[in-house]
Amino acid sequence: MGEPVVSVRGLRMTYGTQEVLTGVDLDVEAGEVVCLLGPNGAGKTTTIEVLEGFRLPSAGDVRVLGEAPATAGDAWRARVGVVLQSWRDHARWTPRRLLVSLGGYFRPYSTPEHPRPHDVDRLLDVVGLAEHADRKIGTLSGGQRRRLDVAVGIIGRPELLFLDEPTAGFDPQARRDFHDLVHRLSDLEGTTILLTTHDLGEAEKLADRILILTGGRIVADGSADELARQVAGTAEVRWACGRERFVHATDDPVAFVRRLVAQHGDELTDLEVRKAGLEDTYLAMVQRFEAGDRTAAPALLEVGR
Repeated sequence: MGEPVVSVRGLRMTYGTQEVLTGVDLDVEAGEVVCLLGPNGAGKTTTIEVLEGFRLPSAGDVRVLGEAPATAGDAWRARVGVVLQSWRDHARWTPRRLLVSLGGYFRPYSTPEHPRPHDVDRLLDVVGLAEHADRKIGTLSGGQRRRLDVAVGIIGRPELLFLDEPTAGFDPQARRDFHDLVHRLSDLEGTTILLTTHDLGEAEKLADRILILTGGRIVADGSADELARQVAGTAEVRWACGRERFVHATDDPVAFVRRLVAQHGDELTDLEVRKAGLEDTYLAMVQRFEAGDRTAAPALLEVGR
């Protein structure tokens, strides 16, 4: 494995007397989809802005695509895509005209190995805007406008893509289409993706790895399943025999269910096994840290991948 696409060591950020980031360490490898979670005010936006080169860190070493983002040049920026949480501009333009214009800025940085930009008609089709390609942007719905935001972010075929609340305003079908697009970018084009979202279900579906940021530093790093095992090794088994209902917590749900079936057989009328999901894990980790139990946090940084 080569140099990480993103490498951060000891990142600190202070605003006046307030220390927002107190020592963030993270790596993101090529082709990974990594989700950064955290409560409001945890420093997610600040971290992303530093990685994008929009903000200078107070301290620490930050390398993105092999360079320091704050001083990197246009050739570096051509390799990075950004989808902001909200962006409103060019209301009198059409999606096609806007994408053709923006695509021109990336053409000088095209290479045989990585041609730029995307073909506009193909991109419009991929994001579901082919039928609206020649409408004025100001007349598009919120969901259609958000699809255009995504198209703007990937027109230059970025090697690293930042997504900030990417599906805000999407209806369920548009959200599913976007998830398919993220998987295609990662699996077929090898795009590295770093996203923030408050939708924990979306994070669980999209991310190879989840980082939880609270108290100015990362307190957990791993897949949703790995983190759940760190926080809650037990599962909850619910079952019913006729009208009687039961619940039991167990560290080995498979063995417990086998014994249950052997004991009750056809008397069982309902059976459910529930493990901790990402929401349970996230809330438990944040509450543990905010309550002052920080002794377990470093161990969570060494989750196997």
